[in-house]
This record gives sequence, structure tokens and C-alpha cells, in this order.
Amino acid sequence: MVATLQQQQQQQQQEEEGGGDGGISINNNVDLLAEILGRLDARSLAVAARVCRLWAAVTRRDILWESLCLRRMPSPSPSPATRSVVTALGGYRRLYRRCLGPALDRLDGRRTALNRWAGEPWPIHLDRAEAQAQLSVSLSLFLSLFSIDCYERLGPARQRPASLLFLCRPVDLARSGP
Repeated sequence: MVATLQQQQQQQQQEEEGGGDGGISINNNVDLLAEILGRLDARSLAVAARVCRLWAAVTRRDILWESLCLRRMPSPSPSPATRSVVTALGGYRRLYRRCLGPALDRLDGRRTALNRWAGEPWPIHLDRAEAQAQLSVSLSLFLSLFSIDCYERLGPARQRPASLLFLCRPVDLARSGP
């Protein structure tokens, strides 16, 4: 019995170190871990940041948040000027947390409510031309909102920025027309 307990402990230790049955630990390869975490949504990425210090360090990489932003809001690949503006304002993680995430959550909620109101079982889709037109405007709109929010936060510490507060207010869909 003592021998089997020691064997189990050794096997667990080998598995934790990446040895054992020839399996690999994703913690041994940070690039592989970053590739896997880069495919998660925002909530899953936030949960992954709490797993261990290594995962927290990887989830703080701006490239993960950039890919998340571009996945949620498909647009032409950002120019170097766009990247430098976002970096100067705090990075893609901050852009997602302050602006893009709340706006997209609210739009998803509104789209779901409209679908229920219209009695459609699937999401309402725009035609391709309308979608492309909206996407080209959306990146510049989100960057504008983000820069205004950052500018407002430069003021007195007690003043609360108002530019993005509209994202937190509920919308009464009964009053708004289709």
C-alpha cells in the first residue's frame, strides 16, 4: 500500500513537470499558451488570468487583446498609426474593457431583444454592403469614444467621465421603433 502511494505521488509529480506518459504541459511553451489563450473570449481570458502567475502574465499581453478586439469587431487590419494611438491611450486591453466590451455586450442584448420582438429564432443579419459600411465606421467610432474617455479622465480626479456612461444605462426597447 505504501509503495502504491509513493508511485502515485511520483506519477503526479512527473505529470505536473510535463513528463509522464509523453504528454506535454502547455506551461512549458509560453508561445503555445499565448496561441491558445488568444482564441478565448474576454470573460474566459479574465478567468484564465486567475489560474496562475504565468497565465496572468500571458493574458496581459496586448497582442491577445488586439486579436480579441479585431475578432469582435472585424475591420481591415489596423494601420500602424491606429496601433500607436491605441497604445498611447493604454492599449487594446483598456480599449476593450472601457469601450468595446460594454458596447458590444449592449448591442448583443439589444439584438437578442429585437429578435424576440420580431419573433425570429435567429439573429437579424444585415446585407454584406451594409455590414461593411458599418464596420468601417465602427473602428473609428470606438477609437473616438476611447480617446474622449481617456481625455476626460485627465481632468480632476473626483470628476467622473460621462462620455461612456451611456453604455451602462438600460435601453427601453418598447419606446424605440423598429
